[in-house]
Amino acid sequence: MSSFLCRLQILQEKMADEICFFELNTGAKIPSIGFGTYAVNGNTITTAVKVGYRHLDCASMYGNEKEIGSALKELFDDGIVKREDLWITSKLRCTDHLPEDVPEALNKTLQDLQLDYVDLYLIHWPASLKKGSVGVAPENLTRPDIPSTWRAMEALYDSGKARAIGVSNFSSKKLGDLLEVARITPAVNQVELHPGWQQPKLHAYCQSKGIHLSGYSPLGTQSRGGTVRKKVMENPVLIMVAEQLGKSPEQVALRWGLQMGHSVLPKTTSEARMKENLDIFNWSIPEDLFSKFSQIEQAREDN
Repeated sequence: MSSFLCRLQILQEKMADEICFFELNTGAKIPSIGFGTYAVNGNTITTAVKVGYRHLDCASMYGNEKEIGSALKELFDDGIVKREDLWITSKLRCTDHLPEDVPEALNKTLQDLQLDYVDLYLIHWPASLKKGSVGVAPENLTRPDIPSTWRAMEALYDSGKARAIGVSNFSSKKLGDLLEVARITPAVNQVELHPGWQQPKLHAYCQSKGIHLSGYSPLGTQSRGGTVRKKVMENPVLIMVAEQLGKSPEQVALRWGLQMGHSVLPKTTSEARMKENLDIFNWSIPEDLFSKFSQIEQAREDN
């Protein structure tokens, strides 16, 4: 084997071992794979933690933080994990954007989750709704004041109740507008990311500003009848790479995300699939195969 190939193999092996965490601009290390909690119950959370997940992606809007909190308390009481073993993210819902509502919203989340702090608190969407409204009907929309909301988020960071703060579903333009007024740069922007929607422009922008990208729906969204996920998982490039590496298309999609430099947040209720999704370390997609992902047709225009 040539010296170049030896160095390349060593580099790939080193990379395969080192993507368990990503360091944020706060210095904190976020686990590179998390577990999405939308529409899951406490038993699923318990199983996920016992299987090995140490990063839980929650949100007030999901309506299950109280149930998740009960599961966490039982896990802590039983000595399965300690609080410091877990990274827990939650999100500010669109109805709580007024500055006076932001601390109350986090306090409610902490009460429901039975925690003293969250590791990361995000503005869920760059849109605001009337207080107490249900759904996103046009009459419930209000004019967002992201700078005011962000100042309230910064106060939460200062208090220690949110050890990092960030945003979700923000475009490069909206991030740029926020950075013009922010005292604290967002640590994370959580958006939909998968081989069928790679968002290279947003990747480049966030990297230039020291903002970590975290990808939800990393296997393709299951909305719209699951057609996006089906299209992503059946893409010929993904299938070819999976066959060559002896991995599943799901594992390859998740590993692609890690090698792109963003954390991934898969969700499943199947214990077998939970374990499979965790098996994305100690191997890597070699460059000749990794480069082929750029050939995948994208579902939408990058923002």
